[in-house]
Amino acid sequence: MGVFKAYDVRGVYPGELDEKLARRIGLAAVRVLEAKSFVVGRDMRSMAPSMAAALIEGLRAGGADVIDIGLSSTPMTYFAIGSLGVEGGVQVTASHNPAEFIGFKFTRKDCVPVSGETGISAMGVLATSGELAEAAAPGKLERRDVRDAYIEHVLKFASGIQPMKVVFDTANGMGGHMLPRILARLPLEASVLFPELDGTFPNHEADPIKPKNLAALAEEVRRTGADLGVAFDGDADRCVFVAPDGSPVRADHVTAIFAEDLLQRSPGAAVVYDLRSSRATRDAIQAAGGRPIRDRVGHSFIKGTMRRVGAVLGGELSGHYYFRDNYVSDSGEIAMLTMLSILSRKRVGILDLTRRFTEWHATGEINFEVHEQDAVLAKVRAAHADGEQDELDGVTVQFPAWWFNLRKSNTEPLLRLNLEANLPELRDEKLALIEAMLGPRH
Repeated sequence: MGVFKAYDVRGVYPGELDEKLARRIGLAAVRVLEAKSFVVGRDMRSMAPSMAAALIEGLRAGGADVIDIGLSSTPMTYFAIGSLGVEGGVQVTASHNPAEFIGFKFTRKDCVPVSGETGISAMGVLATSGELAEAAAPGKLERRDVRDAYIEHVLKFASGIQPMKVVFDTANGMGGHMLPRILARLPLEASVLFPELDGTFPNHEADPIKPKNLAALAEEVRRTGADLGVAFDGDADRCVFVAPDGSPVRADHVTAIFAEDLLQRSPGAAVVYDLRSSRATRDAIQAAGGRPIRDRVGHSFIKGTMRRVGAVLGGELSGHYYFRDNYVSDSGEIAMLTMLSILSRKRVGILDLTRRFTEWHATGEINFEVHEQDAVLAKVRAAHADGEQDELDGVTVQFPAWWFNLRKSNTEPLLRLNLEANLPELRDEKLALIEAMLGPRH
């Protein structure tokens, strides 16, 4: 697959992905997406300015006009794409990946994501081996500042936020770019860990789904007696919440909390959640009068299903939250404001909202290095032939008291297991049986 992945273009700079290839990718994008206007934003990585410049040069050489919004989080680039009426967009970022990585996230008009199947693979073929003729005249270049408009857009999702103490960890990533301006409009007692934009990530990885990357935030939340902790990933399209006791809040439980709130204003609407999520998420959506829709893992799948069914919300176990009223796109900042609004209106703490989710006990996602993946999947499937099975993404097997999903990684020789049961003892028993078929953990 190389640098052309299932959901984006991403690789190590400059060995796998450099300015020369970036320019060719720009040329290829114009042809594959058939777009004549693009928004381009970039993150804070050291190579991002030169890579963005090379990409823009390629887009313009292909005949497309470009609006360059400069330093931007991925959600701000989505906002610019959606609000400026362009035919495509690119965020230059490697999200939560380490400092040596860079990449591109592509969308079509209206922030419709481009996946491997819908354009990235075709771009890869053209960019690496195809003939790429240039347009007779280059496209125009405009530089535009969308920061003020973005702040106003984001703050529309804030409702009745009351004073509370909140600690933020932006991990030296793009969350620190606009957060000070957002906080200036809120009645919070706020402190921010690692707010400096630094693409070397000197303090910890910008991946809040890993417990080790939440350690500093959890310690500060406990030390200061804060009501909430919020951690962003590198490009600020994800966030993870930390409770006052320092424990991370499961993202699928947050999806349920957000769904209950949004369904009050959109009764009967659909809510899409990824198939790793707890049955508690499904049950909460149903109890709130919504239509729960289980989907494949990955933003392009979730967003596509949301558009097809008119869903008000989408959520993934990785901390992505997708909002219909945000161009069907994800935003860590909007998720943060949504949570603060809910806590304020209900006048409760986050543990009061989540401690009811006790019926189901999950393993969390566990990775196993497996090279004969198809054979192992078939073996696991055959061993659970008495369960209700589907292959929406890998294999999911469901029983009344427990279920599991086992799926392939898109980028590594790994199988990813998520298992949940109604008793911790049953969870551990079933995990041991499946683990014996998969081998050592990665």
